[in-house]
Amino acid sequence: MSPAPQPTWNLANALTVVRVLLVPVFAWALLADGGHTVGYRLLAFGIFAVAAVTDRVDGWYARRTGQVTDFGKLLDPIADKLLIGTALVLLSALDDLAWWVTAVVLVRELGITVMRFFLLRYVVLPASRGGKLKTVLQVLAIGLYLLPLDHLPGAVEVVAAVVMAAALVVTVVTGVDYVRTALRIRRAAPVEPGLP
Repeated sequence: MSPAPQPTWNLANALTVVRVLLVPVFAWALLADGGHTVGYRLLAFGIFAVAAVTDRVDGWYARRTGQVTDFGKLLDPIADKLLIGTALVLLSALDDLAWWVTAVVLVRELGITVMRFFLLRYVVLPASRGGKLKTVLQVLAIGLYLLPLDHLPGAVEVVAAVVMAAALVVTVVTGVDYVRTALRIRRAAPVEPGLP
């Protein structure tokens, strides 16, 4: 006997929605006063950190209380991509991060998101362990880049670059792994009339 479906609106999903709503607030803080004022950079870092912690809390709470829903599985990675994508684009616009780094991450993230939507007719594809590690590394790297690096020891910038490089490698590797998983699901799915 399958468990009863969970209601879409619960605390875990509400936290995910809050994370989405924090994105424009974060963007405002990062761009305020030219984007390089220490106070606003620290504010942007704080908002980003709250959103990142919310990401950890909502998933943990949903699993602990049995409130995992298809809506949450779908919205959670989208909320992550909105936050991370906004941060990367704005950091590149402020000349704090190379555009090619942002391009690699965004192409992977958008590609996997589109793939998830196409897979919805078969299954909701949740984040893998590798995907979660990728998110942790991206969040850590972006958090370091959000700090006012001009006012911190040079070693902090080196650490930020190393963590971002690790995030890039895991981003690409897990992207390939998701594509493999999607192809396996598609091959195993029954062919519906009128579908390729």
